[in-house]
Amino acid sequence: MSKNILIINEYAGSPSYGMTFRHFYLAKEFIKKGHATTIVSGSYSHFLKKYPDMDAKIFRNENVEGVNFLWVKVIRYTRSYDKKRVFKWFEFASKLFFISKHLQAKPDVIICSSTPLFAILPAYYLAKKYKAKLVFEVRDIWPLTLISIGKFSENNLFIRFMGWFEKFSLQKSDLIVSNLSNYTQHIQELGIDRKAFWISNGIDLDEMTKTEKLPTEIESKIPRDKFIVGYTGKLGVSNAIIYLLQAAKILEKNNNIVFVIVGNGQEKQYLQSFAKDLENVIFIDTVNKTQIPLILELFDVCFLGWKKEELYKFGVSPNKLFDYMYSSTPILQAIDIKNDIVEKSHCGVCVEAENIEAIAAAVMQLYNMSDEERKTLGKNAKRYVLENFTYEKLADRFLSILETRYYREKS
Repeated sequence: MSKNILIINEYAGSPSYGMTFRHFYLAKEFIKKGHATTIVSGSYSHFLKKYPDMDAKIFRNENVEGVNFLWVKVIRYTRSYDKKRVFKWFEFASKLFFISKHLQAKPDVIICSSTPLFAILPAYYLAKKYKAKLVFEVRDIWPLTLISIGKFSENNLFIRFMGWFEKFSLQKSDLIVSNLSNYTQHIQELGIDRKAFWISNGIDLDEMTKTEKLPTEIESKIPRDKFIVGYTGKLGVSNAIIYLLQAAKILEKNNNIVFVIVGNGQEKQYLQSFAKDLENVIFIDTVNKTQIPLILELFDVCFLGWKKEELYKFGVSPNKLFDYMYSSTPILQAIDIKNDIVEKSHCGVCVEAENIEAIAAAVMQLYNMSDEERKTLGKNAKRYVLENFTYEKLADRFLSILETRYYREKS
């Protein structure tokens, strides 16, 4: 039976608007399966590469590449850590109480995705109003992430305020979903007897086949006669690229190994300063998503790093991991986690997070493998991602949970 699904995520985007893409891809699949779907998103975020034209409107419906978006006008801010961004969270949440007359259909299911957490109140109100099922989806654990990575005190009043919203979300929602495989453990550590269902991030096969030629000035920066250890994505503290660069310093005497870092972020200047005397490190600015597959084809190994934080025991689901896997490139991951996808799929080498010597040794391990051994790792990666992490399969799982497990959990 078809449903009207409303997805609330103030950071939702699309390939044409910019990140983030998870809900756009899920919505596309929901629509293919006969479920009318609308995404409610903010008109501005630091993830978007362009912004909807709101004029004087507070709300605007727009068909974006086949998916209906309801844009909510919000304040702009200049940096990801700008105080205006916090005001925007409350502005977005407060305006959600007034979206009813702008909805194209009465929702049967409302998916409220964090972060931030404050949209859960209007989502709960709307669910009661329309007698809809309320799904709380966790993509990033707040306020724990701010405590663990941002180093905020757990006694900070704002952190405690967010903690109340987190518990409200977990207790009042009909269903809990997360892209973090061990999120149920976090719920239980909060003393709440609920279960979360795992719906990972993944790949959209249509998008993976839409490749855009790399500009010559970018392609020429990547040597063709070297062993390339590459990274693509955000350059932030949590991405732990500094440990890869420290490993590069250990290996700088090996003239056959080059480290290529593609992306931008608040850590980039610091990372470039650290590597300024390293001839085996190359930095490239962010490229379009449609150019990522062609960049990955030039890598012999893809790197994924994490900080040594308790936070990650609940799981990780970086989009770049699935892009890496689809590219059939072996993966080197530095992480401390159970049930790791790289290990389960036998598609690369996993070492301890922040362990510079272990990262350097793993690079050499992959470097010393035969071409056939590396090809086997790459084939394992692509097979595993196609079997488990296409958005078609993820949407099927989501809908299956809505249809059946919802009732099982409530009973």
